Amino acid sequence: MSISPQFRIASLYVALASLWIWLSDRALAVLVHDPLRLTWAQSIKGWVFVALTGVVLYWLIGRDLKRLAATNRQLVHGHEQALRVLVSAMDIRHKETRDHSDRVMRMAMGLARLTGMQDDALLALKFGALLHDIGKLAIPDAILIKPGKLDEAEMEHMRRHPEIGRELMEQVDFLRNATDIPYAHHERWDGTGYPRGLRGEEIPLAARIFSIVDVWDALSFPRVYKPAWPEDEVLAYLRNAAGSQLDPQLVQLFLDNYRQIKALGMVDATVPMQTAHA
Repeated sequence: MSISPQFRIASLYVALASLWIWLSDRALAVLVHDPLRLTWAQSIKGWVFVALTGVVLYWLIGRDLKRLAATNRQLVHGHEQALRVLVSAMDIRHKETRDHSDRVMRMAMGLARLTGMQDDALLALKFGALLHDIGKLAIPDAILIKPGKLDEAEMEHMRRHPEIGRELMEQVDFLRNATDIPYAHHERWDGTGYPRGLRGEEIPLAARIFSIVDVWDALSFPRVYKPAWPEDEVLAYLRNAAGSQLDPQLVQLFLDNYRQIKALGMVDATVPMQTAHA
C-alpha cells in the first residue's frame, strides 16, 4: 500500500517533534536548576525547535515537489510522444513533407521565444503547432490531396477544418489551452481570413506567430498544386504580406532573425515530398 506524501511528512514531523520535546526536557532538567534560567532555556529551546522543524519541512516539501515536477515532466513527455505518433500519421495521410509538423513547430517556438513567450503559453503553442491541421482528419482525400486548385464547394469544405480541429482538441483536457493555432492560424491581419474573420490583435498571438512560419513552409516546399518557391521570393512574399495577411511586427522579427529560426526548422530535414493543400 502506498503512503501519501502528506501523511509521510506529517508522521515524520510528529515523530521528530515528540523526540525533541522528550529529550530536550530531560536535558534541561539535568543541566539547569535555576527557575529563571530554566524559563530562558525553555524559550530558546522553543525557538530552536521552530527553526529546526522549519528546515526539515522545507526539505521534505521541496523533495516531494521535485518528485511531482518530475512526474509532471514524464506525463508531458508521454503526451508529446502520443501526439507525435498521431502527427506522423497525419503527415503521411496528407502526403506532407516528412518532418513538416515538427519543423513548423520548432520554428514557431523559436519565433515565440523571441517575443518573450514562455512556460505554459509556450507549451500550448508547441502542442497547437504540432496539431495545427488536426481538423483535416475530417476532410476527404479527394479534397485534401487534390492535384490542382479547389473549386468553391471544395474550398468551403476545406475551410471547416479549423473549427473541426478546435472541437477535437477541446475533448482532451491537456489540449484545451492549445486550440489557438488550430482554430485561428488561417485568420488574416486585415480581417479577411477564416473561420471568424478576426482582425489585428484580435487574432491570438500564438496563431499570428504560427501563421508566418506556416506561410513560409507552404511556399518553401512543394505542394500538390505548386512547386517550391525560391527563397528570395518566399521572403519577398512575407514582406509584402506584412500588414495584410500577417502581423507586420512579427514578420519583421521573423526576418530579422531568419537564419536562426530557419536553422531550427532544418534540423533532420529531408528531401521534400509533394504536400497537401493549406
